[in-house]
Amino acid sequence: MYAAAFSYHRAASLQEAVKLLQDLGDDARIIAGGQSLIPLMKMRMTRPAALIDINFIPGLSEIQNSKGELRFGALARHADIEDSSVASAIPIVHDCATGIADVQVRNQGTIGGSLAEADPSGDWGTALLALDTTVVCFGPGGRHTVPFEAFIKDAYTTVLAHDEIVTAVHVKMPPKGSGGAHLAFKRSAPVYPTVSASVQLTLEDHNTCKDVRVILGCVGLTAIRAKEAEAAVRGKSLSEKNIQAASEAARAAAEPQSDMRGSAEYKRALVATLVKRAIAIAARRARGEHAEAGHEYVGR
Repeated sequence: MYAAAFSYHRAASLQEAVKLLQDLGDDARIIAGGQSLIPLMKMRMTRPAALIDINFIPGLSEIQNSKGELRFGALARHADIEDSSVASAIPIVHDCATGIADVQVRNQGTIGGSLAEADPSGDWGTALLALDTTVVCFGPGGRHTVPFEAFIKDAYTTVLAHDEIVTAVHVKMPPKGSGGAHLAFKRSAPVYPTVSASVQLTLEDHNTCKDVRVILGCVGLTAIRAKEAEAAVRGKSLSEKNIQAASEAARAAAEPQSDMRGSAEYKRALVATLVKRAIAIAARRARGEHAEAGHEYVGR
């Protein structure tokens, strides 16, 4: 099926993109990588009257380490982040980027577009919530920032007004002695995960968890911060007993729905397993050890 008719506009600046959004009305949409928008248009599930292409606005694709932050332009492609030595300074970011869909999607899809889409099955929403993340937006009033935990309000819903655009994502560098891991379980590379989990922690003495964030993906309308799971290990040793308690608390925090990817109970079991693995990997990385993480597939 082909998309319904639409007009195409190429913005040369953020100011022009915002003005086009205002002039063209509520049926206008921003397009960057188009990996979510174009399939929906082809299936006639969305019918924008106008597309505003922001790919030619300078300065939106950069990946930098500046002032204690990793700074990603909104147009940074998943593949660029995957291959970036700068981004690899925070391993959980690399874990996330390297497993998104397949190489074709990673070459086109953008971090800003993924966050603006706010798909509850997306990877970035889970991984970035485990970190101290800020979203930079631009609208009629100029530039402003939003803490990431306040950015996504519901499934496919953010705080962005119609005439606002994501321009960058800033991630604060974790303190010394920190490690993280993002894990996702999928049927195959091109599809969204059945369940994902991100853990970012800081160790005090090689085995005592000073601080931690445990985030669950694909098991709710938004990513879920499992605070009871965090409490099970925060300030405690990372013993097998405490990690097991955290994984069970994460299981209880999940709010999955049965669908073609699996039953709700199956997803809860996956949550417990992934959180347990992610804590172990994050701890090893915090100790300076090499540990692989990322996406796992059925049959592997």
